[in-house]
Amino acid sequence: MDTHTTDDKFTPEGTSIPPRTGLAPDALPEVQTPIPAENSQTGVSTNYIQSATESRFASVYSSDKNPNAHWYALRATYGQAGKANDYLVSQGVETYYPTIKAFVMVNGKRKKITKSYLLNILFAFGTEKKLKTYVYDNINLPYLRFYYRRETVGREVLRTPLIVPDYQLDNLRKVLADQSGDLVVVPDGEHKFDKGAKVRVIGGSFKGVVGKVARYCGHQRVAIVVDGLLTIATTYIPSAYLEKID
Repeated sequence: MDTHTTDDKFTPEGTSIPPRTGLAPDALPEVQTPIPAENSQTGVSTNYIQSATESRFASVYSSDKNPNAHWYALRATYGQAGKANDYLVSQGVETYYPTIKAFVMVNGKRKKITKSYLLNILFAFGTEKKLKTYVYDNINLPYLRFYYRRETVGREVLRTPLIVPDYQLDNLRKVLADQSGDLVVVPDGEHKFDKGAKVRVIGGSFKGVVGKVARYCGHQRVAIVVDGLLTIATTYIPSAYLEKID
């Protein structure tokens, strides 16, 4: 049996919107050019403001010819994902760190901050050996951990860092570019959508996304899965924009 865990419990970042109701991005998820996160003692307002940020994600896959290099899912402790991302980038590591802008109250004043979109999750590209030097760096990155794949073989539990396939990360990037505020983000294992046929989106803002037809809150959506990590359902997609895949 496989399970997928971190060294910490998977919990929301203290937002006022629980994962099942969706989160609204303020900017397109970025690759290697992060916006440093700011700290706050309050929750996130639902009043998000949209903006557009160019992503250089497509060039990342070809940046490392080492066949042992992959995308790995990483988990930072509360409020430290931006700091971890900044440090990795400063060391030449290519990262994918989805962020949103949110309004919070700080000392009685309304302030706009940048927050982690996916509950303090970020992704780093490299070999396991190289990334371990950062994950196990308790001086500069004491708050960074791998997500792990746990497999029970007989009485032994094997644990390996969770690799995210390129196509799943590409789907994730496309979906998180949505700016409507009606995405549904659900941690792995907490909720299962009623899923149907496998489809490719051939029109609209989600064009190119591959997933399964799902219904949530009475709307037809497409659910994509990052194995062992989370499931995200798009906003409403009409049937005319879907192409069935065998």
